[in-house]
Amino acid sequence: MKRVVPVMFLGCALMLSTGCTTTEKTIAGATVGGVSGAVVGNAVAGSGGALIGGIGGAVAGGVIGRQL
Repeated sequence: MKRVVPVMFLGCALMLSTGCTTTEKTIAGATVGGVSGAVVGNAVAGSGGALIGGIGGAVAGGVIGRQL
């Protein structure tokens, strides 16, 4: 998982910096936020934290990606 997150960040950063649609940016942001939130949530509180962190991260990432 530690190798997947940096690759996803780089891919999404590339996608957000190029001429992508708002929908694509929203999905990319939600993906990065969800994975990051799940990793952090799992580290802090185990599998229940991963679920909550993933959902919260996906929502926040989607909103941020939509605004870029």
